[in-house]
Amino acid sequence: MAAGQDLHPLIWRALIGLGAALVVAIVFFFVSAKSYRIPASSMEPTLHCARPGVGCEGRHEDHVLAFRFMWPFRGPRRGDIVAFQTPRRAAIVCGVSGIYVKRVIALPGETFAERDGTVYVDGRRLRERYVKRRDHDSFRRRLVRRGSYFLLGDARDQSCDSRHWGPVPRKNLIARVVATYWPPSRIGLR
Repeated sequence: MAAGQDLHPLIWRALIGLGAALVVAIVFFFVSAKSYRIPASSMEPTLHCARPGVGCEGRHEDHVLAFRFMWPFRGPRRGDIVAFQTPRRAAIVCGVSGIYVKRVIALPGETFAERDGTVYVDGRRLRERYVKRRDHDSFRRRLVRRGSYFLLGDARDQSCDSRHWGPVPRKNLIARVVATYWPPSRIGLR
């Protein structure tokens, strides 16, 4: 038997293995990945909504990709941008409910306070380079219950968030935003 004939079955096995791995990767992606669009300015300038919307900086709204299965390996962390189902109170306070995208600010067991637009977690000022538009609100110190997270928008002057309707239960968190994929000029990891 010639040496070339031995390679033929190896090539087929490699191609079949590669194909199977590709199918598994595609299925995992479609099961774990979720796409969201950014319709409002509460996350400006990190995530853009489209002009002429109030406070919107983009020509087109950003479309982001979020993964559901990021948290079994590690819990949500401060600074993560997450998609979540709003608590019932959001519909009353904000006039809108559904799925929002905000940033994790305080974790279970921590305290949150805001003084003249500056955020404090456990009494220490939080450095927030991503916030360009602050309000001048003040909120007394609040404890974030076990199993809940305090979520805020990056454009504080345009955001209806945990300051208004309280911490969000862990069960309401859907996915962590990992990338912007549209428009092409905004493609990047988060």
